[in-house]
Amino acid sequence: MRLRNVKGSQERISENKYTIQTDGADGADYQGLWNQNIFCNDRPIHIEVGMGKGKFILEMARQNPDINYIGIEKYSSVLVRALDKREELETGNLLFLRMDAEDIAKYFAPGEVAKIYLNFSDPWPKDRHAKRRLTSVQFLERYDQILATDGNIQFKTDNRPLFDFSLEQIKEAGWILDECSFDLHANGPAPNNVMTEYEEKFYQKGNPICRLVTHRNR
Repeated sequence: MRLRNVKGSQERISENKYTIQTDGADGADYQGLWNQNIFCNDRPIHIEVGMGKGKFILEMARQNPDINYIGIEKYSSVLVRALDKREELETGNLLFLRMDAEDIAKYFAPGEVAKIYLNFSDPWPKDRHAKRRLTSVQFLERYDQILATDGNIQFKTDNRPLFDFSLEQIKEAGWILDECSFDLHANGPAPNNVMTEYEEKFYQKGNPICRLVTHRNR
């Protein structure tokens, strides 16, 4: 995926009070300490891995002030677009974390995360890149390390091959499928669902949106 560089994005991110920096940081400085030292409360933590421009997680934080949200994004040129929107959010329950998702277990302790959102993740269509897909067995193992006992993952995509792959990986990893839809908005916008930028665009085009919810087999 080739992204257009946004001039000054890294500087803006490094100066933003809502963004946790990982350059030169030790994940142990945050692991197990998000509630105690960062949010300073005992509310559940929900994370979105690959949050893009932030529409989904901003709206979730707005609707649910009793939940702490962390938006994870690897690319500065994407993350910077969420910063201005974050300034408009009056609650203090949303932070951004700039990092590669492969390092997620370094920044969260076992059982620290209550829910993980994966929205319209990069499909990495070539077979040799399958391990990079955020619903691969390799990533499910990483999520397994940080999810609470009753935690779960919600995944949405318009990419049917990626969705089918995800269902296979969930089965292979021994996870339990709680919900599965191959056309989430078949009867109009699904209730209690917050759309991402991509989701709105694809919904308007009439593209089926796939959604699943899964939890570990314990």
